[in-house]
Amino acid sequence: MQEKIIILDFGSQTTQLIGRRIRELEIYCEIVPYNKFPHGDKNIKGVILSGSPFSVYDTHAFKADLSNIRGKYPILGICYGAQFMAYSNGGKVESAGTREYGRSRLVSFRKENRLFKV
Repeated sequence: MQEKIIILDFGSQTTQLIGRRIRELEIYCEIVPYNKFPHGDKNIKGVILSGSPFSVYDTHAFKADLSNIRGKYPILGICYGAQFMAYSNGGKVESAGTREYGRSRLVSFRKENRLFKV
């Protein structure tokens, strides 16, 4: 079976773009709903938590149980995904007052850093 990255979709308008960019790196990935993690799949090498139109404090915000994946896989949270990881681990998330959309630029990173290894 093929190694893969799982993208948990929290409703972001850019989830498909995230998947496309991962595939452009010649890495197989699957996009699944935030509450449908494929727990029995032995080929998962990492997890990405997508963004969402909600804040972690919104009553209608999607909440996933991360207890079965935390510490088992490398996890990257993007926007809401990063906020949700902090919030679900007891961290505090504060509003910036305005929403942020658009392109960001990664200035530099070390390829040997384990954060960037699959």
